[in-house]
Amino acid sequence: MKPLEGLIVLDFSQFLAGPSAALRLADLGARVIKIERPGGGEAGRSLGISDVTIQGSSLLFHTINRNKESFAANLKDPTDLETVKRLVAKADVLIENFRPGVMEKLGLGYDAARRLNPRLVYGTITGYGPEGPWKDKPGQDLLAQSVSGLVWLNGNAGDPPLPFGLATADVLAGAHLVQGILACLVHRGVTGEGGYVQVSLLESMLDFQFEVLTTHLNDGGKLPQRSAINNAHAYLGAPYGIYATADGYLALAMGSVPRLGELLECPALLQYSDPQTWFSQRDAIKRILVEHLATRTTRQWLDVLEPADVWCSDVLDWPRLLAHEGFAVLDMLQDLHYRDGTTIRALRCPIRVDGALLKSDRPAPIVGQDNARIERELV
Repeated sequence: MKPLEGLIVLDFSQFLAGPSAALRLADLGARVIKIERPGGGEAGRSLGISDVTIQGSSLLFHTINRNKESFAANLKDPTDLETVKRLVAKADVLIENFRPGVMEKLGLGYDAARRLNPRLVYGTITGYGPEGPWKDKPGQDLLAQSVSGLVWLNGNAGDPPLPFGLATADVLAGAHLVQGILACLVHRGVTGEGGYVQVSLLESMLDFQFEVLTTHLNDGGKLPQRSAINNAHAYLGAPYGIYATADGYLALAMGSVPRLGELLECPALLQYSDPQTWFSQRDAIKRILVEHLATRTTRQWLDVLEPADVWCSDVLDWPRLLAHEGFAVLDMLQDLHYRDGTTIRALRCPIRVDGALLKSDRPAPIVGQDNARIERELV
């Protein structure tokens, strides 16, 4: 039995942040019901990161919404709205990520939902919080990364601001929402009362930077200084970075520069015996490493460094990762099977519970495919 079996989650959210939170609750055993517009369904069905579509919806939608049911309802229609309110009265969790005020206009804001169901845990994701000058700004990942200052940590010194090539704000905000929801479910188990969880893309991006922002707040307001060469962390000294070798790349984490000089047979590094120079002379040290590491293959360097317990790694692309025994032993993949015989390969939930992997071959739903069963069982 999965930990959240028996719980009902209503997923009003769209695109990525909210649906990713609902997905995690589904992986943990909850019954997740997407509330979608009749016909076109959730707006995220047309949002893609490639040209691959499955049953008329983007592959991205299917990735984020597997293992859920779909209930189609026009929330502006009084009859459909009344049906949805009856679902709210029986649900354990509600998730939404509309702009501030939208759910209130529909009569499904937190106060209204709490009157329908005092035990409900209500989760909201916004772009920049419920108040302030940015509250109506589009809650989009790149915009949240840009406002947060995160983009000034990536790339080398002198480079323009560089965002992550992932929906970092969306995924982290979804994970933070799950944390808050689970905490409120525990609280409900003690008090019998639900709760209201609010997170935002911007707050999640700020928390993501808690190490470096705390440094900035306590070191006189110094700005981060990215390495001019091979930057991997604006606040860490040499050798931290990724370096080209004769046939690939080698990642070096924190470590003693003189010790590296000994192991790599690179006398030029031996002069940096003072750890302070690993910061003050960071670029000079990295330039030495760039030239020296290019002379041998990644495997040759790993054979020297790994037995000496130096923190280092090969730098894999996806084909090499997926072919590696280290990936295979994780058993991270699962197949989703559709009624028409279509199968797609996806990643499983990364959490293990009591040693068991949390897998499900249930794909994302067609819009409204579960209306009859949901009305029969829950309305």
